[in-house]
Amino acid sequence: MPIGAVIVSDGKIIARAHNQMEKTQIATAHAEILAINKACKKLKSWRLDNAEMYITVEPCAMCAGAIANARIKKVYFGAYESKSGCAISKYPVLSDNGLNHTTEFEGGIEREICANIIKNYFKGKRNRKSLD
Repeated sequence: MPIGAVIVSDGKIIARAHNQMEKTQIATAHAEILAINKACKKLKSWRLDNAEMYITVEPCAMCAGAIANARIKKVYFGAYESKSGCAISKYPVLSDNGLNHTTEFEGGIEREICANIIKNYFKGKRNRKSLD
């Protein structure tokens, strides 16, 4: 799966993950959730307030909620997700001041590269299905 997440704290990578929904058949096995769980375990805290997260694509509602709940300081993502992005594209979950925490974010980093990785992955998957 081409969607990945890396969490950095004090300049060091403390967690990394990629989507594993297909492998695990668990709906919440998104890269962001898995990386947050690893980071919390490593730091022995659910508060990741000094951490920054780097993601291939704009987070969905579930992941944006988890990011806010973990109090992640800032998120950087590549491709925008017009259908379900919850930093800015569809719903502004990360910056919603009605939540206990708002998360800074910057999107569009290496946007074309990230978008092409995702497009090519799904194109290849469709091509493989048509061969079956």
